[in-house]
Amino acid sequence: MTRIRPALPMIFAVWTLMAGAAGAQDAPAATDNITAVRDENGRYYTADDVPTFNIAKDGTVDWMTYSGFRRYHSECHVCHGPEGEGSSYAPALKKSAITMDYYAFVDVVTNGRKKVNVAEHSVMPAFGQNVNVMCYLDDIYTYLKARGADALPRGRPAKKEPKSDAIRDAENDCLGRD
Repeated sequence: MTRIRPALPMIFAVWTLMAGAAGAQDAPAATDNITAVRDENGRYYTADDVPTFNIAKDGTVDWMTYSGFRRYHSECHVCHGPEGEGSSYAPALKKSAITMDYYAFVDVVTNGRKKVNVAEHSVMPAFGQNVNVMCYLDDIYTYLKARGADALPRGRPAKKEPKSDAIRDAENDCLGRD
């Protein structure tokens, strides 16, 4: 009697690896969610119209990233630690702006998130009603994205672009200023 059964798991494993390799070759390249391709009145966007940072060769940061540094440290750093590095209380956020979809990031900040199970207990409160967060959410996101991409070192950016009139007007509208 010939025993063929032990070979079946090996054949299945090889077939699975080959199928995975073929699928990986057909997979589209990951979308670049970092590189700025468009400037709109001092706001920078990727090819997918997602906010991003712009840092000049001399280290000058765009206004949104600079503002994001300020807003992050006034609203987020209490829980998430300085420069998006995390704390014993809440996770690091600097990589989230790189790995998490922009719209998912906005959703979590706006609506909060609760993860409670046997392995973890974390609660992110909703900030959807906090104008000090929501009016500057893209700023915070671009700052964290610059930190997560290691394009911006720790500390306050030394040089910044001036705030454009369009950014000033949008800020005033959001905050209800005349």
